[in-house]
Amino acid sequence: MNSTAKRRQLTGTVVSAKMTKTVIVRIDRTVTHPLYHKQFKVSKRFAADVPVDTYVVGDRVIIEETRPLSATKRWRVIKKA
Repeated sequence: MNSTAKRRQLTGTVVSAKMTKTVIVRIDRTVTHPLYHKQFKVSKRFAADVPVDTYVVGDRVIIEETRPLSATKRWRVIKKA
């Protein structure tokens, strides 16, 4: 791994931990409407790799971008936030 490479990190909430070695993390962000200037919440779900199943629904975690691990997994859980 290149030590100078910056990988994107996001903080989110675990919403599903039913799979083996995988959790689903929801990332919430606030967006301002371009015309009406009202702020609203937008969320997106990411499948993240977990080496051991230690996370439960509701945990706040930090995920980091990584190489493709499967058809849907492109993120890895780093630690609890």
